Amino acid sequence: MMKMRKKILPFFVLAVLAAGSVLGLTGCHGAKGLGAFEIPEEFDDSGKYEITFWAKNDTNKTQTAIYEQAIADFERIYPNITVNLRLYTDYGKIYNDVITNISTNTTPNVCITYPDHIATYLTGTNLVVPLEELFVDDAYGLGGSEVRFDAPLVEEIVPQFLEECRFGGHYYALPYMRSTEACYINKTFVEKLGYTLPETLTWDFIWEVSEAAMAQDGEGNFLVNGQKVMIPFIYKSTDNMMIQMLKQRDAGYSTEEGEIRLFNDTTEELLYTMAEHGGSGAFSTFKISGYPANFLNAGQCIFAIDSTAGATWMGTDAPLSDVSEDKIVEFETAVMPIPQFDPENPQMISQGPSVCIFNKSNPQEVLASWLFVQYLLSNDVQIAYSETEGYVPVTLKAQESEAYQEYLSRSGEDNSVHYDVKIQAARLLLHNAEHTFVTPVFNGSTSLRNAAGQLVENTVKSVRRGEEVDDAYMERLFEDVTSLYRLDQPGASGALDASVKEELGELPRTAVILLASLAGVWGVMIAYLVVRKLRSLGA
Repeated sequence: MMKMRKKILPFFVLAVLAAGSVLGLTGCHGAKGLGAFEIPEEFDDSGKYEITFWAKNDTNKTQTAIYEQAIADFERIYPNITVNLRLYTDYGKIYNDVITNISTNTTPNVCITYPDHIATYLTGTNLVVPLEELFVDDAYGLGGSEVRFDAPLVEEIVPQFLEECRFGGHYYALPYMRSTEACYINKTFVEKLGYTLPETLTWDFIWEVSEAAMAQDGEGNFLVNGQKVMIPFIYKSTDNMMIQMLKQRDAGYSTEEGEIRLFNDTTEELLYTMAEHGGSGAFSTFKISGYPANFLNAGQCIFAIDSTAGATWMGTDAPLSDVSEDKIVEFETAVMPIPQFDPENPQMISQGPSVCIFNKSNPQEVLASWLFVQYLLSNDVQIAYSETEGYVPVTLKAQESEAYQEYLSRSGEDNSVHYDVKIQAARLLLHNAEHTFVTPVFNGSTSLRNAAGQLVENTVKSVRRGEEVDDAYMERLFEDVTSLYRLDQPGASGALDASVKEELGELPRTAVILLASLAGVWGVMIAYLVVRKLRSLGA
C-alpha cells in the first residue's frame, strides 16, 4: 500500500496544481487582484510606458491622420510614453473586443466608447478608473501644474457633456466629441410638392409630406422625382427614433435604477403609426432599405435622419458621398433638428464618443494614459477632429476659440473642410445643447436600447410582408423582443447584454480548453484510483 500511495500522491498534487492554474486563468475577470487606482505623487520620467488606444473612425483618412498627429505630438511632449493606435470602423466591435479581453486581462489602456458600454465593463472590479479625483488633482488633474500642454480645466468642459459621463456615483469617462441627430431635407422636393418647411419640424408634417410624395403616374414613376424609386422618409438609427419619440411624449423608457418601461401604450401607439407609413412605402429604415444619404443624394428620399456626424455624406456636393456622379440629383439641402411632437419643448438625443481608462497593475502606466486622454481634449485635437464631420468640440475652451469661430464663419467656402451642410449640422447642436438628453446608464442599457430599435424594425418588416399588425401582433412583438434581449429575467438590468453574450458564447475558447483538460486530468486520476482499489480487493 505504501508504494501505491507514493505513486498516487505526486499525481494528485499535479492534478490540484492543474486545477489551480485553470481556475486562475478562467476566473480572471478584468482587473481581478488589482486595488483601486491611486494617483502617484509624481510621474516617473525615468520609466518607459507603452499604452494602447482603441479608437473608431468611419474609414475617414483625415480622422486617422488626426489621431496619428495627436499621438506624434503627445509623444514629443512625453518621450517616455509610446501610444499604440488600433482603429475600428464600428463602436460595437470595440465593445465586444473589450468584453472578450476582460477575461484575459488584456483590455486597452484608453478606449473610445459609450457610457452604456462602460456600464457593462464595470462588472469587473476596479476595471475602469473613476476620474473625479484625477479631474481636480493639483499636479496632474485637468490643466494641472505638472501637465506639459494647454489642457482644459474641468469647468471648461461643456457641463451637459461632462454630466453624461457620470453614473454609478462616479465619472467613468470624459467626453471626446458630441453630436445629435439631424433631419437632412431635400428642400427642393418639399417645395415641389407644394409645402413650405416650418420653423420647427413636426412628426405630422413629416408624415403628411412623405405620403404626398408617394403619388405616381400611370407608368409607375413617382411624380416628385420621375424615378421608379422613392422612399420619402428613411431613419438611420431606429433605437434613437423610438427613444426620442418616447421622450418627446413624456412616456416611459427606463428609470435611473434600470427599471424597464419601454413596453407601454405610447410605444404601441407609435408603432401603429410607423406601421401605417411603412405599409404605404412612405417610411423605411437603414436596416431595411439602406443608407439614407445614398437615397437622398440620388433624389430618392426627402427626409433622411442621421447623426450630425454623418453630414459629410449628405447633399448634392457631399465630399464623402457614396453615390456615383451620374446618379446624383441637384437639390437644395436643409438641415433641421429632428421632428417634434411639441415644438415649444424640443427634445433631441445627445450622442457621441467618450474616452475611458482601464486600470492596470502599474499606477504610472495609468497616469500616462490619463495624460494622453487630457491631450485628446486639447484645442488642437478637438478643433481638428470636429472639422472632419459634424461633431462639435466638448470643451468651451475649443468652442469659443478664435480658430473654431473662424472655421464656422467660413461655411460654404468650399465643399471639403468648410462644406456648408457639415457646418450647419454642427451649428444645430451648438444652438440646441440645452434641449439634448441622454438615457439612463446601467448594465443592460445597451440591450434595452437595441430592443427599442428592434420594435421599429420588426414592425416595418412585418407590414412590408403583408402581415396584419393588430393587438395580437403587438402582444407577440413585445414578448418576442423582451425574450430576445433577456429583459424578462429577474435582475435583467444587471444581466450581461444579449449582444455581448451572443458574441462571446458561454466562455472564451481558451477557458473551455483548459476546463476540458482539467476534467480529463481528474477523470484519469479517478479511474486510476478505482482500478487500484478493485485490484486490491481482488487480491
